Amino acid sequence: MAFDIDMIKKVYASMTERVDAARDIVGKPLTLSEKILYAHLWDGTPTKAFTRGKDYVDFAPDRVACQDATAQMALLQFMQAGKQKVAVPTTVHCDHLIQAKNGASHDLQHAINTSNEVFNFLESVSNKYGIGFWKPGAGIIHQVVLENYAFPGGMMIGTDSHTVNAGGLGMVAIGVGGADAVDVMAGMAWELKFPKLIGVRLTGKLSGWTAPKDVILKVAEILTVKGGTGAIVEYFGPGATAMSCTGKGTICNMGAEIGATTSTFGYDESMERYLKATDRADVAEAANSIKNYLTADAEVYANPEQFFDQVIDINLSELGPLLNGPFTPDLSTAVGNEMTEKAKANDWPIKVEWGLIGSCTNSSYEDLSRASSIAQQALDKGLKTKAEFGINPGSEQVRYTAERDGILEVFEKLDAKIFTNACGPCIGQWARYEDPKNAPKNSIVHSFNRNFAKRADGNPNTHAFVASPELTAAIAIAGRLDFNPLTDKLINEDGQEVMLDEPTGWELPPKGFEVKDNGYLAPMEDGSGVEVKVASDSERLQLLTPFVPIGDTITGAKLLIKAFGKCTTDHISMAGPWLRFRGHLDNIANNTLIGAVNAYNKKTNFVKNQLTGEYGGVPDTARAYKAAGIKSVVVGDHNYGEGSSREHAAMQPRHLGVAAVIVKSFARIHETNLKKQGMLGLTFANENDYDLIQEDDTFNFLDLNEFAPDKPLTIEVVHADGSSDTFKVNHTYNQSQIDWYNEGSALNLIKKENAA
Repeated sequence: MAFDIDMIKKVYASMTERVDAARDIVGKPLTLSEKILYAHLWDGTPTKAFTRGKDYVDFAPDRVACQDATAQMALLQFMQAGKQKVAVPTTVHCDHLIQAKNGASHDLQHAINTSNEVFNFLESVSNKYGIGFWKPGAGIIHQVVLENYAFPGGMMIGTDSHTVNAGGLGMVAIGVGGADAVDVMAGMAWELKFPKLIGVRLTGKLSGWTAPKDVILKVAEILTVKGGTGAIVEYFGPGATAMSCTGKGTICNMGAEIGATTSTFGYDESMERYLKATDRADVAEAANSIKNYLTADAEVYANPEQFFDQVIDINLSELGPLLNGPFTPDLSTAVGNEMTEKAKANDWPIKVEWGLIGSCTNSSYEDLSRASSIAQQALDKGLKTKAEFGINPGSEQVRYTAERDGILEVFEKLDAKIFTNACGPCIGQWARYEDPKNAPKNSIVHSFNRNFAKRADGNPNTHAFVASPELTAAIAIAGRLDFNPLTDKLINEDGQEVMLDEPTGWELPPKGFEVKDNGYLAPMEDGSGVEVKVASDSERLQLLTPFVPIGDTITGAKLLIKAFGKCTTDHISMAGPWLRFRGHLDNIANNTLIGAVNAYNKKTNFVKNQLTGEYGGVPDTARAYKAAGIKSVVVGDHNYGEGSSREHAAMQPRHLGVAAVIVKSFARIHETNLKKQGMLGLTFANENDYDLIQEDDTFNFLDLNEFAPDKPLTIEVVHADGSSDTFKVNHTYNQSQIDWYNEGSALNLIKKENAA
């Protein structure tokens, strides 16, 4: 039986009335995305139509999910909200703080030994406030959510950008910062700009070496890393319904890599099969009773150009296996000759040193079974793997079942390392090198979602390529980036030429899922007596002090850094070894923007301190300005804040005295996070004004006292020679968000309202 079945039935009970009302108000058939959005309005039954990409709307999500790295700051904030219990079903999943090195049992114990303080904190806070807790080793948050909590037609938010994975079960699931999660956990409305809609019509059929992963790799090539910003991507067509539920999850998961608000599929038989296989027949039965409301109206999919803002067509029968990368998830290359040519032209290392299978994107039973079918061929055909193998099962349920069915044994016979059911290398939790900074140039292939520089192993010279699990296995066996399993032969240990056959696998385990201990701890019914302790001298955890309002006057602010090119949340607040400080704002602030490239010298973590004229690290320079009572400003390029939902990338600059971030364009989640923390997130009205900013500039905000919705602000920059330039900046703040700014943060406003 499902978790929270009564909540799910309640959602379905109101959905028909709300969707029917929305259809009447909008005056035309509805997409699935619109049905879910209108069914989750904070005010209940719809009374007006909303303009896509313009109107800010208050929603009432059904549940919240947090992973351990982001949960620390989210729960530290929730502790200040003055609530006795979370208002909606909420879970915490311990999957980020486990480093991959020697193998599952050793690595899990090491994580418990080194991060026990954090795990105990999260468990006690969960117990106190009615939050479900998934222990270290239980699995990766998004796979666990798909197996236990996701349901068709639901809306959830999560403190991880890949929360969107739950779209594989027909949800609108959205990654947010911890402050957004606090709103919902505290029983407040959650605000989102009503998304635009992108439809992806899938025709034909996947076969051979082509996998669901290749669909999203192709979409990433088409839309790029920012093409989905502000939009929900809705997949439909015969190719969509023929795909497995976990395959759909893979596609939705990597929607985060195109900047999409979320991605989703309409309810179909594959979802019903998955629900029943994961002991949720009760959810399937409830969904079947309103299944026409859990997919788009028929007219929408028949004439999608009339209902979506953009439509993309992909014929799965013509789609081949792809490799995306290096250093960005939208650089797509077909296997074989195209890869050979690109690798040679760009000097990408052809030799592949590691093949990594797993992550929240591709760690299902189906993924492991298809990859193991390739590994089994290596054993059967006398092939010795040329690259090393690493495997991260998605959950204890997947791991236990895969071990029972002999799938993991196949990999072990090839000397693969079976890592913990956790994120591991996907988020930089991989102890591959003693000294990553000086590690050699090399290539790896993985089934993860992101491949930014230094993302997996801390080595800036690692060229990481994203592929399906089965292609990853094949390339690891061949040991070459340009290997094409459709045409290329391999030489086995007997000197014979052999070819790999097409992968095979199971959508669901033939003997059903099985697990002895899934790692779940239910909270106490009444947690009021639970004491949450945070040691005053802890290096890992720090109780929060409310931010002071920046105010309506900013003069004499100094440029902290002008970031050049791609500046993701990994550049602003790195993961990897820094994860251990995610619950201690002052300590983790020491990594603020250390990965951003300074536009003036093209170096990282090396900026000019205008007070001394000397160069130093970004955090040190920011602290110097703050100590002198001087505010600072960050300037950035396009899609600033791309990547993870981590709100640390907003909280850290705020903590160090940054008052404003001015860029050419923002990634959605990061812009919202800046607003939530009471900062100014601004965009150049004229992108070319980015070029006006000089290294010694001082910023004066001329009309901040007139801060209002839809009204640009005016900034004067005074240069070192005494000359100045004045330019306009735009913003997307509505009045509620301006109130956050005026109070110092959204959390400050929540506390004020709760105390009233």
